[in-house]
Amino acid sequence: MRAVIVEDEEFASKRLAQLVGELAPEIEIEARLNSVESGAKWFKKNELPDLVFLDIQLNDGYGFDILDDIEDHPPVIFTTAYNEFAIRGFKYNGVDYLLKPIVKMDLKAALEKFKKNVTRNGHTHTDNLEHLKQLFHKEYKHRFMVKVGNQFRSFNVEDIAYFKSQDGLICLQTHSGQSYPIEYTIDQLENILNPIHFFRINRKFMVSVKAVVEIHSYFNSRLLLKLLPMEEEQVIVSRERTTNFKKWLDM
Repeated sequence: MRAVIVEDEEFASKRLAQLVGELAPEIEIEARLNSVESGAKWFKKNELPDLVFLDIQLNDGYGFDILDDIEDHPPVIFTTAYNEFAIRGFKYNGVDYLLKPIVKMDLKAALEKFKKNVTRNGHTHTDNLEHLKQLFHKEYKHRFMVKVGNQFRSFNVEDIAYFKSQDGLICLQTHSGQSYPIEYTIDQLENILNPIHFFRINRKFMVSVKAVVEIHSYFNSRLLLKLLPMEEEQVIVSRERTTNFKKWLDM
């Protein structure tokens, strides 16, 4: 089977290709494209692939713009940092809709769904409506229970400014300046927190939009953040997450 990746972030594109190679070696990544313009040109000149991995928000437009120019486009696995495009995505023969950063197990499930449901003419029998209901009714975590001495306290996610990995522990930092260890990993937090309100900026920090008070350019295409409450160490958005971080703030 042949597939095409349309993704404007080089790191994300390479990582997705690598994951597909690991999970489905029978799928050949025929091209990695990085814009609406390059995507439109490629599809006009080449035979349609069996599957398209499509980033919805590209630097020069939306991935939907590419599909609109293809009369009978192949199945699509959409990738994006936000879920507000899901309804529109399923109108475009969407097999699945993956939120960035892509989790390997989620991609595996999407590929299995594609292989199971695709027919000879390239269309799927996925129950899109039911899948859409599941996506939008996902329950994100609302509170965290922490131990304070011999007692326990509960904090609403609205009270949390950011999460930080420190000395092998993950601590939640409240807007009022309190810090408490919790029994979660950063990877787990990415799956249980609403991506509209929280964003993972690097391997150590996951921040709420309310905690970001200043953003400065930093060397090597990264960003330096000022958070409230103030953080002693430098808080830097990693290069591979900078583009999505900007889009997240601009929602």
